[in-house]
Amino acid sequence: MRDAWIALAGLSAVFLFEMLDNSILDVALPTIGREFSASTEALSWVRGAYAVVFGGSMLVLGAVADRVGRRRIMLIGLVLLGVASLATAFVTSAEQLIAVRAVTGVAAAMTTPGSIALAFRLFGDEGLRVRAITLISTVGLVGLAVGPTAGGLVLAVAPWQVLLLVNVPIAVLAFAGIRSGIAVDRADDLHRTPADVLGGLLGTGAIVLALVAPGLFVDDGPGAWAPWVVTAATVAALVGFVLRERAARHPLLDLALVARPLVSGGLAFKAAAGLAVAGLGYLVTLQLQLDWGWPPALAALGMLPQVVVLVAGGPFVNRFVAWAGVRRAAAVSATTVVAGLAVYTVLGTLAYAWVAGALVLVAAGMRVIGVVAGYSVLNGLPANRTSIGAALVDTASEVTSAAGIAVAGTVLAALFVGTITATPWTPQQTAQFEQAVTVSGLVLTVVAAALVGWAIHRTRTQGRGAPA
Repeated sequence: MRDAWIALAGLSAVFLFEMLDNSILDVALPTIGREFSASTEALSWVRGAYAVVFGGSMLVLGAVADRVGRRRIMLIGLVLLGVASLATAFVTSAEQLIAVRAVTGVAAAMTTPGSIALAFRLFGDEGLRVRAITLISTVGLVGLAVGPTAGGLVLAVAPWQVLLLVNVPIAVLAFAGIRSGIAVDRADDLHRTPADVLGGLLGTGAIVLALVAPGLFVDDGPGAWAPWVVTAATVAALVGFVLRERAARHPLLDLALVARPLVSGGLAFKAAAGLAVAGLGYLVTLQLQLDWGWPPALAALGMLPQVVVLVAGGPFVNRFVAWAGVRRAAAVSATTVVAGLAVYTVLGTLAYAWVAGALVLVAAGMRVIGVVAGYSVLNGLPANRTSIGAALVDTASEVTSAAGIAVAGTVLAALFVGTITATPWTPQQTAQFEQAVTVSGLVLTVVAAALVGWAIHRTRTQGRGAPA
């Protein structure tokens, strides 16, 4: 690990950018809205353009990286990140900022999956690989934890553009570390089959639509036609993608590889965690500020148990994985995430102590599953397909996180009468919110538990010696 510190510093800086970027931007959204007189829809796209482009382009760019070089694509992406971040200083409208955020999403898709893939390539030993991924994720989670607080302090003395300009030195650090510490891609490590352009278009379209649809359900409600049209288009694109990949001579994504027990199991673990964490975070935020009337600063303190576990849990991850093994660690940690969501669903509206307990359980499970799920997927793939494997892990997390928020938001829209932000609520509205927490939490818990159960079955099959 000490011998590879330059490379690990560069890869950690990449993950720091991903975790810090959107968390620090959220603090500035009200300021941005006032400065540009932006509509609610435009402001949502300032936040959403990055996520949609990031999630939609990861699969294609992961396949490109496997073909032309993971290190090369990451270095190009870091240059693009630096340029896009510098451009923030010159935007004069919400539309221009949305365009910059979309370009930043492309840069993130070129760099973030590669951080896991290149860390995996640095070491041949399982223990060192887990430790490297743990280190990288810890740096990112520190950024996620301190981002909102640091952003608020910066806004008190500087313009909001400074919050995004911080990506420039991070990109420079990452570029220097990766260029100096990671060897040039070897030709025999690359995937040489021709690119599947049609499969790439269908796959990108399916992911983009899957990320847009949940927001429409939350914003427009289940009674509107647009969410259902987009959902139907998502299914059609997904079916088209699967048919194309099964028929293509050189598919973008070999579905036989995805079906491998370690790969499919790891993706299911990651999907379950993404679903539970996003749904819980959305509901707890609304509960603390709107239902219980906590001011934003106090609500931020209310999330502190989760932050402490995510940041402080790093040293324990390696020991736990070494003791339990990767497969058992994945099963236990994913089950812990689901248990935390279940605690909140049943008891979370009664007292804050139950909310804090749920946050601790979910954070503890997420701290481990964030490492071992990615490791499991990459360990189940050939060495020349690790970039697209890492992209699959991030895509599963992005899509299921959006789905978790959509389920909670849609149930809330269906059961809550009135404007949710108009407080204080009536006793009837409080009861409606609590009912929405129970219903949506139960749905998310059941689906996440089913994914975890299926993943445990798949990885046990691998453990009994099934072919990779």
